[in-house]
Amino acid sequence: MISPLYEKLAQLIVNYSLDIKKGQRIRVFGPSIAKELFQALLVEIVKAGGHPWLDAEIEGIQELFLKHASEEQLLYVDNLTKQMYREFDGFIRIHADYNTRKLSLIEPQLIAKFRGAPERKELSSVFENRYIKGELNWVVIPFPCQALAQEANMDLFSYYEFVEKALLLDKEDPVKEWQKIENEQERIVNYLNRVDNIQVVGEETDLRLSVKGRKWINCCGRLNLPDGEVFTGPVEDSVNGQIRFTFPGIYSGNEIENIFLEFKDGKVIKATADKGEELLKELLKIENANKLGEFAIGTNYGISKFTKSILFDEKMGGTIHLAIGMGFKETGSKNECSIHWDILKDMKIAGSKILADGKTIYAEGKWKI
Repeated sequence: MISPLYEKLAQLIVNYSLDIKKGQRIRVFGPSIAKELFQALLVEIVKAGGHPWLDAEIEGIQELFLKHASEEQLLYVDNLTKQMYREFDGFIRIHADYNTRKLSLIEPQLIAKFRGAPERKELSSVFENRYIKGELNWVVIPFPCQALAQEANMDLFSYYEFVEKALLLDKEDPVKEWQKIENEQERIVNYLNRVDNIQVVGEETDLRLSVKGRKWINCCGRLNLPDGEVFTGPVEDSVNGQIRFTFPGIYSGNEIENIFLEFKDGKVIKATADKGEELLKELLKIENANKLGEFAIGTNYGISKFTKSILFDEKMGGTIHLAIGMGFKETGSKNECSIHWDILKDMKIAGSKILADGKTIYAEGKWKI
C-alpha cells in the first residue's frame, strides 16, 4: 500500500508541476530507496496517459564508478542518455540518499573531472534550451529517508512531517496553496524586473552586481518542491566585491565550511574555506565555474532550519544564495558550465541588507517593498 503522502505528492507533480499530457515520455530517476515514491509516480503518470521511464539507482553505484573509472570513462556520456535529453518531455528527479557522505573519500579532482566533462556541459545546454522553448519540463522532489533526516538532526518521523509541511501537503488543496504563493511573489518579481543594480551588505560582505536587462523568476512549485524563491542571473562581468557565506556549501555530500569569495569583474579572484578548501578550488577550475550563474532570495519562511539539503535550504526565508557555474538562460544568463552549485548566506543577522538601485528593499531577513 502506497502512503497517502506519496500519493498526494505524485498527484501534485503530475497535475500541477509538470501538467503531464497523454503520450508524453517522462523520466523518473533517483535512488532505489525511494521505491514507494517511484510507485506513486508511476501510477499517476499512467493515469495521465504518459509513458514513465523509471531509472532507480542502486546503492554504491556512484562511488564505485568514480573509484574505479579511467579518465576516458569519467568523461564518457552514453548516446542513450543524450537521446533522453533531446527527446523526453519531462524529468522528475527524486532527492534522497542512503548515505550523504558516500563520496567523501573520492578525490576532489575525480569529482570535478566527472562533473566538468565537456559532453555533460553540452547536455546541460540542451536541457536548458529545450526547457526555454517549452519542449521539456522538469521538477526535483524529496523523499524523506533516514540519511536526510540524520543530516537535518531529526528522527525520521519528525523529518517526514517537516517534508509534508514544507511541500504544503498538509493542506487540503496543495495546488491552491502554491498558486497563492505564485500570486504573492509575482508582485516582488515585477518590482525587481525594473531594477538595474543589486548590492548585498552583511558580515564580511559587500557585493555589487548588475541585473540590468535580466529577468527575475518566480519559483512557486513548478520546478522544485518545496519551493519559494525569486532569482535571476547576474550580468556576467558585473560582479565585484566579497561575500562570506554563513552556511556550509554541500557538494556531492562533502561539506565546505566558512566559504569566502572575492570577485573582480565577474570572476572569483580569491576563494578560501575553513574545511574543504581543496574541493572548492578544484570546482572553481571547471570552465566558467568561477562566475556567478544565479543570485536568489529565499521566500519560504516555513523552512526555518538548515538541513544540509539544498532542495530545502535554498528556499529558507531570510536567506540568499548564490550559484557558481551555470546560469539559467530564461533569466538572460549567458554563463554556460557543467555545474550549478548553490551556497547560502543568512540575511537575518543584524545589519544585513539588500539594496536595489541604492534603495534598501530587504533588511535582516524581511522584505521592505
